Amino acid sequence: MLGLVGLSAIAGVLVTATVTPAIAVAGSAASSAITMFDKLPAYLEVDTPMLPTTIYAKGNDGKDFVLTSFYDQNRIPVAYDEVSQTMYDALLSSEDPRYYEHGGIDLIGTTRALLNNFQGGDTQGGSSISQQYVKNVLIQKCEQEAPFNSQEQLDCYNDAITATGVEGYERKLQEMRYAISIEQEYSKDDILIGYLNIANFGGQTYGIEAAAQYYFNTTAAKLTLNQAATLAGMVQNPNRYRIDLPEGSYTDKEGVARNSAEDGYKSTRDRRDYVLWRLLQDGKITQEQYDTTLEEPIEPNINPRETGCSAAGGSAYFCKYVQQTILTDPAFGETDEERWETLRRGGLKVYTTLDFNIQMPAEAAMKATAASHIDGIEFGAAAVTVEPSTGRILAMAQNTNFSEDEKVVSTQPGYSSLVYAADSAHGSANGFPVGSTYKLFTLIDWLEKGRSINEVLNGNNRVFQYKCDGVQQYNTSKIGNFANGNGYTGTVTRFTRDSLNSGFLAMAEQLDVCEINRVAERFGVTLGNGGSVTDENVLYDVLGSKAIAPIDMASAYATIANNGVRCEPHAIDRITDIDDKEVPVPETGCEPVIEPNIAATAAEALKSVMNGGTGAAANPGDGTELIGKTGTHENVSTMMIESSTAATTAVWVGNTRGLTDLRTIWSNGINGNNVRYELARPIQAAANAHYPGGAFPTPDPNLTRRVLVDLPDVTGKSIDEATSILRGAGFGVTVGETVPGDQPEGTIQRQDPGAGQAAGGTNVTIFPSDGKASSVPDVSGMSVQAAFAAITGAGFDNVERGSCSENSDAGSGKVTGTDPEAGTVADPNTVIRVNYEAKSCGGGGDDKKNDKDDD
Repeated sequence: MLGLVGLSAIAGVLVTATVTPAIAVAGSAASSAITMFDKLPAYLEVDTPMLPTTIYAKGNDGKDFVLTSFYDQNRIPVAYDEVSQTMYDALLSSEDPRYYEHGGIDLIGTTRALLNNFQGGDTQGGSSISQQYVKNVLIQKCEQEAPFNSQEQLDCYNDAITATGVEGYERKLQEMRYAISIEQEYSKDDILIGYLNIANFGGQTYGIEAAAQYYFNTTAAKLTLNQAATLAGMVQNPNRYRIDLPEGSYTDKEGVARNSAEDGYKSTRDRRDYVLWRLLQDGKITQEQYDTTLEEPIEPNINPRETGCSAAGGSAYFCKYVQQTILTDPAFGETDEERWETLRRGGLKVYTTLDFNIQMPAEAAMKATAASHIDGIEFGAAAVTVEPSTGRILAMAQNTNFSEDEKVVSTQPGYSSLVYAADSAHGSANGFPVGSTYKLFTLIDWLEKGRSINEVLNGNNRVFQYKCDGVQQYNTSKIGNFANGNGYTGTVTRFTRDSLNSGFLAMAEQLDVCEINRVAERFGVTLGNGGSVTDENVLYDVLGSKAIAPIDMASAYATIANNGVRCEPHAIDRITDIDDKEVPVPETGCEPVIEPNIAATAAEALKSVMNGGTGAAANPGDGTELIGKTGTHENVSTMMIESSTAATTAVWVGNTRGLTDLRTIWSNGINGNNVRYELARPIQAAANAHYPGGAFPTPDPNLTRRVLVDLPDVTGKSIDEATSILRGAGFGVTVGETVPGDQPEGTIQRQDPGAGQAAGGTNVTIFPSDGKASSVPDVSGMSVQAAFAAITGAGFDNVERGSCSENSDAGSGKVTGTDPEAGTVADPNTVIRVNYEAKSCGGGGDDKKNDKDDD
């Protein structure tokens, strides 16, 4: 009792001194009270309240729109003139009717609160708006500093609103001290709107604008009398008076739900009616307004402000990518906790790269082609489109339904929170085997070694060997081609067009697998789990067995489209704070990773994929020049990547877990192996329409040259030996028909083309000898008689005089050649004609003048 009387006296003296300073305050008791009061902290730092972080995307009209938001407290700050006068009247009449008259403390209300505290109640009620503002600022401060939903946060909140006994008196005096201080620093209107922006209206709803939108689907400026009185009544006990819980906002001592839709939200309505009565008493409304509104029911029109990535619809996986960027980048805080606070409380406006001109077609294509679930397979599909010149992610779609509820994900098929297009750092997925899209890096290494895309290689399937950092490695098994094809001898461009495994293995055999993987690393490619693609180096790496995020592969092909300059993929364009000031975004940039001539020549080979090659089915056929590459890994994982100079789309379709053969399943009527084409084509078409691409640069002539190599002479060799020699030199081999020959029977009599220089990989036809023929001897310069004898002696039975040319110096005659010519291998029955010159050829027979008309 003595404590109450003493503190009440202090409060009374201080209130009198601060509210009516013109009145003289005398006596030692009064002086002591003021001295004690003055020792309390006077300055309260009013921090910015917790504000949602809002994520924006570009709409079809090019304007920014809200994709979703993240918050602990749903709050939308508004200015003073954005709140209806009716709301101000309702709040002040019911909470602080003398607000514009006192200096921060309402003597009557404060005394009532102290008496309530003495009687054993909580320290609440009776405070001025300034004091309530102070209390909310203190609550907000402790909530900001304590972990979200923690016991520490709950204890802090309870200390701020329900402390009893002496602690309650002290807190009330401290509130008074702070209230006086802020009244001296801020205007009445500033404090009033500050209070309405910070006050809780139940649950996660904070501030008058958020409350108006949530409970009544309107704005603070358009609140009706009924709505304003309801919200003004809620501030006294926000969670008790909530009207978004139709089953009841609290239970009585008997456990019966109260304040429900069934009882017309009776507790809230009683409080609303009190607010209406106070408005009438203050003359702020008429009797007619009072009577009419009193009869109106409370009719909530709940309009929840969805939070988190689930609210982003089909863009949820892109949202998750953005969220993970914020939660993992030091630009948003040094610790995980700080970054979470930035996301949920920092009030940032995050303007992303997502463009609905591409995103909506991507979502539509995904829905049309890739089912969220197929029995018998853990089926997944992802698509991502990036801008080569910037690295901006324009679209990201996925076949599954987004959910971060582990119970839902584990029990309902077709739900996932993993971002299949991203790596573990940006969406918790670990990547997938990318198949032959990885062949890009063999192609780049080939070109950087000065090799031509028109060089011909023996791409027939066999056991290939390889090197790693110059050390020879030994492979003991044959790696198959698609559909178990045998392969062929062809150019690098043809290998690329057909995605021939054995062709690229033949290339890799002449390169270095470790260097090929380092090319991928230079392109920014990592394993989906964050590891390095160079951690392991084996021959089949060339064919894309490593698990990589689709976005990394999209970025690699975008680098080719951007003349060899890689721009790191990113999802955030810019960020502003609550004052619309620019905030630094995570560091990304562009850097050259290969020379422009290498990129241009690689593009030349990759264009063949989209024009008659394995990727032709994904070509939109809109006239845009495209490069691309397909990829299949063991028929369980497939990819399609295609790119113009302005937009790159990568699609992955396959098993998220398990090894089900995609050729055995169907998705929306499309064979699993072909979903990638049906998915990629409309997405790239949309990208081509809104991001027009141009022609790719002219390839380097030196890297498109026809390459000649030494062609061995295999005459006289057996068929098997000749075949082995030619294939070993990189040539194709065809065995022709047996021909008359002077080589032993069954050995090679001749080859076409003959030994010398030929294009690498050229097909060589070898002709076995029948062993019965002879070579026509060289009889030039002999007399005709001697020539006949020599030819007959070589085994030819049919020898005739051929053409004669007159020459006054030829004497009796001299042979000029034969037909067939010398060295020709021919059958013994072949007619050999001897051509000669003589002083006079005479007339008739074969002895005729050989003039031009006879050529």
